[in-house]
Amino acid sequence: MRGVLNDLEELDLEELEVDDNYVYSDSTMPGFSDWHKENEDCQVWWVERLEFTLGEYLFSFDKKKLYNLFADYPHNMTAEEVEIFDKENPYWANFFSWRKQQ
Repeated sequence: MRGVLNDLEELDLEELEVDDNYVYSDSTMPGFSDWHKENEDCQVWWVERLEFTLGEYLFSFDKKKLYNLFADYPHNMTAEEVEIFDKENPYWANFFSWRKQQ
């Protein structure tokens, strides 16, 4: 553990890249982080559980209805939501392209 602390102490925070375009919004859901999205134009909001979870990517269009990327994309989403999601998240659209062919 001490090795990790030493590494963190040596970390120069000014070297970290921070995207100034990110937008944040307070979450009213207990146990979840604040909402965030890449920029003001994006319609997809992302949120994380504060407790440790593995491989859970949660997002929403209205900050009310949560989608789990691996469980819900694209079959539990409307056609319009899939279109918006794909436009804003081309990596994930490509990753799951096989799901749309079924």
